[in-house]
Amino acid sequence: MNKNVFVFCEQRDGEIQKVAFELVGKARELADALGQQVVAVLAGSGIEGKAASLIAHGADQVIVADHPMLEEYSTKPYTDVVVQAIRTYSPEVVLFGASSIGRDLAPSVSATVHTGLTADCTGLAIGDVEKSVTNAADRAKVEAKIAELGQDVTVEDNSKTMTTKDGKEISVVNVKYTYHKQLRMTRPAFGGNIIATIACLQHRPQMATVRPGVMQALAADDSRTGEIIRMEVNPTNNLEVLETVKSTKTSKDITEAKILVSAGRGIGSAEKVSMVQDLADALGGDISGSRAVVDAGWMEKDRQVGQTGKTVRPELYVACGISGAIQHAAGMEGSEYIVAINKEETAPIFDIADLGIIGDVNAILPKLTEAIKKYKAAQAGK
Repeated sequence: MNKNVFVFCEQRDGEIQKVAFELVGKARELADALGQQVVAVLAGSGIEGKAASLIAHGADQVIVADHPMLEEYSTKPYTDVVVQAIRTYSPEVVLFGASSIGRDLAPSVSATVHTGLTADCTGLAIGDVEKSVTNAADRAKVEAKIAELGQDVTVEDNSKTMTTKDGKEISVVNVKYTYHKQLRMTRPAFGGNIIATIACLQHRPQMATVRPGVMQALAADDSRTGEIIRMEVNPTNNLEVLETVKSTKTSKDITEAKILVSAGRGIGSAEKVSMVQDLADALGGDISGSRAVVDAGWMEKDRQVGQTGKTVRPELYVACGISGAIQHAAGMEGSEYIVAINKEETAPIFDIADLGIIGDVNAILPKLTEAIKKYKAAQAGK
């Protein structure tokens, strides 16, 4: 099982979360590129019956850690379980969802096994990574680590000996290492103003948290076969849980919405959000917004779409007064059908829209809402 792609599969109340299936789907792609297998790690109490669904979605093996202490998430016992799996099976890559649980668990695991962690990724791919070394000490360290990890590396040695004006010979080190089949992890940086691609060359496993909604789950195939491995665990907890209070929040997760009507700065004011809500209600959808709308306080943070918000893939995405800057587009360009409403005909949003409407969003939205209501009423009357 060594050198495989592991996915920590988050469950809540015994139900595997959507992000777990998304990551298993992406892990399938990565593992195929590496010639390895996908191994899902599933922890909980009475959870083994859910393992088959992970195999149906692309996992080759499922490590099941079943223990009463794992019924509710807590950092220490879950860290114990994932660390045990890593130390037992030595995976090449470990992926976590960038959920509240994943963002707590992944740093704890990475610190315990002494490896790097790239957080909040929006892209993962297998490819080559180059590294140049210009001094002998660094060269020795790099080559020792390559040998230790058994990495596939091409070395281009351009080192040479030079003679100084006073006749002394000096060695000039110039070596380029091309690491093959490395995990290239992409994430926004500096407030989403740039996209950084990061590689972990010196440590294993390569570890990342990935935003929910960014990757696509594979369609379930119940004919797929795989292996379920029961891992005996004895987790410990340094905390005493006095009470567990379930969240009573009823607002929808926008990553689950099939229809989203999204507001941008172009709507003009917080009062105009109600028009966006009216259209969403008429369509049977939900609302979201750009970073500008959230920063202005017109909408809650958990409804933000984009690099510094959430990534969504609804069947219909209606962009209202959104310019379509790359930071926003990165969070919604995977939508099945995009309708853009903007008064600026050169707005970048039209480059990715399936249907563009040029005009004043505040004049168009009420008319569009009324037209949809009339159409639905007519259909209901047939």
